[in-house]
Amino acid sequence: AKGKKLTIDVWDSYNLSLYRINTCELVQDSRGHWYACITVKDFPKIKCGTGQVGIDLGCKDSAVSSNGDVLTTKLTHQYAEKLAIAQRAKNKKRVKTIHAKIKNTRQDLIHKFTNKLVKANSLIVVGKIKSTSFTSSKLAKSVYDAGWFEIKRQLDYKCANAGCHYIEVNEAYSTQTCSCCGSRQDSPKGRSGLGIREWFCRSCKTTHNRDVNGAKNILAVGLGRL
Repeated sequence: AKGKKLTIDVWDSYNLSLYRINTCELVQDSRGHWYACITVKDFPKIKCGTGQVGIDLGCKDSAVSSNGDVLTTKLTHQYAEKLAIAQRAKNKKRVKTIHAKIKNTRQDLIHKFTNKLVKANSLIVVGKIKSTSFTSSKLAKSVYDAGWFEIKRQLDYKCANAGCHYIEVNEAYSTQTCSCCGSRQDSPKGRSGLGIREWFCRSCKTTHNRDVNGAKNILAVGLGRL
């Protein structure tokens, strides 16, 4: 009403009061919620760790590290049934709300995973996958759900801010090569082998998790390049 003041309470979870505000822009998302996008003069530096890690990107699990850490963004599938009901009912507002929830959940999971990687390591090596080569295939939705581009985007700027080395390397044969002895004799190969998640190398008597083994080989390629 005319003459009344509008009061807005802001929860400063990022301690913005400690920094000089550069710009502030108000934006509205698909649900009609408003957000303040703020840039500051100086961004607080994050210290990187001392470890070294390789990352294997995939569709089943979005990312698996050579240390065995797993990022699974398919938790967003829990909203699939609610989304289908809203779409059948042609409830556009509900559909937008669910899509925003899925996006925010995926972003939150990726942020937590990448933050943990940067804080623990001084070198992060990621297998180079051209997501555009998958988006025209039946795997397009799986690739989008996995968030490969977002994982690499976050690692790129977070590593630059923390002084952590971030590189992408060719991941050819990384899942087929034994990370202990280098043999490819017993590893699962081709499309028929994609469903095999563990395999045994008879050359060095080692049992491998497919993705962790791939991440270890990716790290080895990165170390070789350095």
